[in-house]
Amino acid sequence: MTTIIRAGAGEVGIPVGFPILFDAEMAIIEPAFAYLLEYATVHGRPKASETVRTYGEHLYEWFDALEQSNIGWDAADEHVLAAYRSRMLEGPSQHTGRPFARSTINARIATVYRFYAWALDHDFIKHRAFPRLMQARPGRGPPVVPQIMRRSTGSLTVSVPERLPRPMRTDELARLFAQLAPTARLAGEWALCAGLRRKELCALAVEQIPDSWSLHPDETPLVGVPLIITKGDRPRTVYPPVRLLDRTHWYIGEDRARIVRRVRQANPRYRAPSNLLLNEHGRAMTRKRLTALLSEGFAAAGLPGTLHWLRHTFAMAMLTRLQIQARTNPALNPLKIVQVLLGHASIATTAIYLRCVELYEPEINESLAWLYGEAIIDVA
Repeated sequence: MTTIIRAGAGEVGIPVGFPILFDAEMAIIEPAFAYLLEYATVHGRPKASETVRTYGEHLYEWFDALEQSNIGWDAADEHVLAAYRSRMLEGPSQHTGRPFARSTINARIATVYRFYAWALDHDFIKHRAFPRLMQARPGRGPPVVPQIMRRSTGSLTVSVPERLPRPMRTDELARLFAQLAPTARLAGEWALCAGLRRKELCALAVEQIPDSWSLHPDETPLVGVPLIITKGDRPRTVYPPVRLLDRTHWYIGEDRARIVRRVRQANPRYRAPSNLLLNEHGRAMTRKRLTALLSEGFAAAGLPGTLHWLRHTFAMAMLTRLQIQARTNPALNPLKIVQVLLGHASIATTAIYLRCVELYEPEINESLAWLYGEAIIDVA
């Protein structure tokens, strides 16, 4: 069985967290290692980037599937890739137990294409594994995924029907937050009120939280908080309401402090990390654990959804609020501002919320009170 191990600190020339793939005999899969390392170093990351991590996980699934089928990676062809796609369509991941989303399937297929294009260009293979495979461009990093991935029997990618995100209603927000323990609840509030992702929430540090004792919500409703660790490592500033900063300081002084005291009593040598969000063992909250906590909260509230639904709600409510302001300030560009606040690399990604705002206007108007009023703070 293929194994993936993250590189630790002290490995010369290898970023911390870099994914290293091993085969069943615990030998490094050299082509995958070289491909991922080149991507990490070409982009000049001081540590393994989110993209490298994602590509590593995609290749891990691919090489594991090949190993289980006893197929050499350099002998794989389009028929093997089509069978791999079908397996993802028909059953859940063997590693997570969850069904594959169609967008995930397409992303994995695209990564395999990129890898084989790179392998061909770097002489790891001598033939094109897939029809119309584009070669990597020397000196410019990994290739773009082929725009044409079709054969006579159809496409290797699967159709993904557009599913517009919807905002959460106030009653749904109340039910959800009532089910969340303090740490998960605070994470949810930051996602809802400032649009943070899991990675950004888990990286948020105590020292990043501005003092709020001297600020009044009517005079300073929103406060800028610079983020350093973000998706794509693009620094940006988010603007949580001052009431959320008050809640965060309460969490630091009460709930977080309680965790630290309990762990320190069991282990006097314990030193709390700088991370704002801690798990029950006093360690920094991981994305996986945060996802699980929010999923449990949604399920307990009888709601479908994930942590990202709160970010969607923020985006739609913020866009609606800015559109209202733009009626009296034509120089305002609501969509561009939301793009910056969310940290989207392309405004096309943000534009989907324009259709959502039109479709869910009543729900969004209700959600505005949750973002800029006292509802979140007062939920028991």
